[in-house]
Amino acid sequence: MKITLTDRRLRALRGGAGYIDIWDSAVPGFGVRVAPSGRKTFVLMTRFGRKNPARRAIGTYGAITLADARGKAREWLQLVSEGKDPAVEPRHGTTFAAVANAFIEAKVRHERQGVTAARVVRRLIERWGSRPMGDIAPADVRELLREYCDRPAMALSLLVVARRLFGWAINQDYGLEHAPTDRLKARVLVGPRNMRARVLSDGEIRAIWHADLQYPMQPLLRLLLLTGQRKSEVANAQWFEFDLDKRIWIIPAGRMKAGAAHVVPLSDGVIDLLCGLPRLNRGDHLFSFTFGARPVNSFGRAKARLATRMPPGEPFVLHDIRRTVRTRLSGIPDVSDLVRELVIGHTKPGLHKVYDLHVYEDEKRFALDEWYRRLRQIVEA
Repeated sequence: MKITLTDRRLRALRGGAGYIDIWDSAVPGFGVRVAPSGRKTFVLMTRFGRKNPARRAIGTYGAITLADARGKAREWLQLVSEGKDPAVEPRHGTTFAAVANAFIEAKVRHERQGVTAARVVRRLIERWGSRPMGDIAPADVRELLREYCDRPAMALSLLVVARRLFGWAINQDYGLEHAPTDRLKARVLVGPRNMRARVLSDGEIRAIWHADLQYPMQPLLRLLLLTGQRKSEVANAQWFEFDLDKRIWIIPAGRMKAGAAHVVPLSDGVIDLLCGLPRLNRGDHLFSFTFGARPVNSFGRAKARLATRMPPGEPFVLHDIRRTVRTRLSGIPDVSDLVRELVIGHTKPGLHKVYDLHVYEDEKRFALDEWYRRLRQIVEA
């Protein structure tokens, strides 16, 4: 079968009795192989310098995007046309996204904490994805880390993972001689790692709710307040994750810190917000500056505008919203501490995580419905 592959079509593909090959009409020999388990692997079928065509895997859908897989297929076809084998030729002009996705596939996905590390790698891809790997300089890394001066723990994670990625790329012959992370220290750039304990007041919650920022920032901030989920989980949300009839949002495992899918029951406030969002025509993302093609990934200007609308007080960061929701949940009677943690996507370690697979959907729904009732009283005061 030959079609024009799109993200929507890829998500709709399901496993069958055997392997299914679907070929892309945009790039010769490029396609996706669907396993009986439903796993989708991008492949390229060409001669690779041999007499007979051969199939080679490019990467798994989810670990690598359709656009990056197409780009890699075109790079391989170009090398083959020059009489070179992509498996042995140095790839000096390869994009950061292609190298980073190869790093996830070759190293990160096999590690115990691979889901968490992959999530950090994807933050780097959002930042530098389309740039040639060799163009990333120490100044780029310093600029990125300084944007996280209010979140030293995340800055440290970004630096540690970036250092591993560039070190791996040097050993894989991507044309790198030095890593831009050499001699950089997150502690020097952003300060020591301190635990924040900031909880927003009613006045600050009202200021955020009524900040009157333009789309996509205003509804994004309100969804953070309504659900207590992480900024990345909300910012990267896609429409296929939501079932408005069942009133649930299922965040895929690949986007969750704990590496397991997370069910978020939807309150009336969330349903109203979702129904008011535009349905963009270039992609599936809820919050986007590119008509849905890519999720929003820059919050600096919105935070600066929001700071001018906040009451005087201690500096504010977006993660304070999540901490505030969790704290306010503790004030709701008949909601256990376990359910409060599960609402925001935390899992209990040990036997509970291994053996208690009940998702507590009804209990979480009660907690979030009650939180919406209280939130509405705050913002309407």
